[in-house]
Amino acid sequence: MHRTPFPVTYFLRAPHPPSERQTDAGQLPPWLLGVVHVRHLDTTVTDETPICSAKGCRAAAVWVLAWNNPKLHTPERRKTWLACEEHREHLSQFLGLRGFLKDVVTLAEWRQREQGSDSAADR
Repeated sequence: MHRTPFPVTYFLRAPHPPSERQTDAGQLPPWLLGVVHVRHLDTTVTDETPICSAKGCRAAAVWVLAWNNPKLHTPERRKTWLACEEHREHLSQFLGLRGFLKDVVTLAEWRQREQGSDSAADR
């Protein structure tokens, strides 16, 4: 006979039928209710402020990661992700490992390039 080192509980039916189960999905745990988490006190984010592309990050963007997927895009096409200081390296590695990353520049430099190309196109 096989013996288990700890007691095993077997349920013949679910402990609660689905209609009686309570879920807290999408809610904060009780110890965080009323807590406001502020990541960057020195950065004010408005509707016009570009924000980081990292999942869940709401920090103001500082970097532009220019990339393209050669299987989908022509070589001159550039898609962009925006990154805060904290996520620049992670997002760059993600794109770099796949061979997608083409350029990393500051947001200010990217805007200057865009304005320069717009004024050249107007001529």
